[in-house]
Amino acid sequence: TFRVDLPPPVPATPQAQAIPLDVVYEDEHVIVVDKPAGLVVHPAPGNPDRTLVNALIAHCGGGLSGIGGVARPGIVHRLDKDTSGLMIAAKTALAHERLTAQFAARTIGRTYHALVWGMPVPGAGTVEGNIGRSPRNRKKMAVVERGGKPAVTNYRVLRALGPSGRPLVSLVECRLATGRTHQIRVHMTYIGHALLGDPLYGRRRQLPANAELGAAATAITALGRQALHATSLAFDHPILSERLEFNSELPSDIRRIIERLE
Repeated sequence: TFRVDLPPPVPATPQAQAIPLDVVYEDEHVIVVDKPAGLVVHPAPGNPDRTLVNALIAHCGGGLSGIGGVARPGIVHRLDKDTSGLMIAAKTALAHERLTAQFAARTIGRTYHALVWGMPVPGAGTVEGNIGRSPRNRKKMAVVERGGKPAVTNYRVLRALGPSGRPLVSLVECRLATGRTHQIRVHMTYIGHALLGDPLYGRRRQLPANAELGAAATAITALGRQALHATSLAFDHPILSERLEFNSELPSDIRRIIERLE
């Protein structure tokens, strides 16, 4: 005997919800926002509403509906729920088409700052490795030998944090040549330097049993997310054709860790 309980019907399209947005730039064609950690980009199983898309619909009005797709209007790229920083969205179909083409041509500049365990050696380099579903855990992505999609991450160490000669944590800048799911988190873990606070790829990494962490240990434990921030975004305006670049400061939770490690 089987019993099936059907959930009540929900709207097929996202609804407008008044969620505050940190708008960095806006005109009639595009909008750039500084997304806080904890905000999901678009509705998905487990997060049916209260997303960036719901906020954009409320902010931009009905004209955004259906731009680039019914379920994800205006969205041309994503940030993970717990990654903070700059995102661009399209407000017209033409802007969406041209921004999507820029992402495909890899002409959009995206720079991220991350806190990672230890210090990568060499201090600057390129991580290459196809990214696909982990054969051991389908909820995770991984660098795979077969299949997957090509992924390239350029990194450089900006600052080593911790006792002289033995850094415990590094502030790393990552520039994406591709845009795969969880790319920075996967690639930095692949080279042995997982992001601080990463609940998926850094879970097994415990805080070093080292008194020198001091007050930073509390800040790291309280982070509650991967220490990753989209700090700059550069693109050609899809209509005006001028190059635009925007920058965002590190949020307070990541700055607090840096200050206490220093």
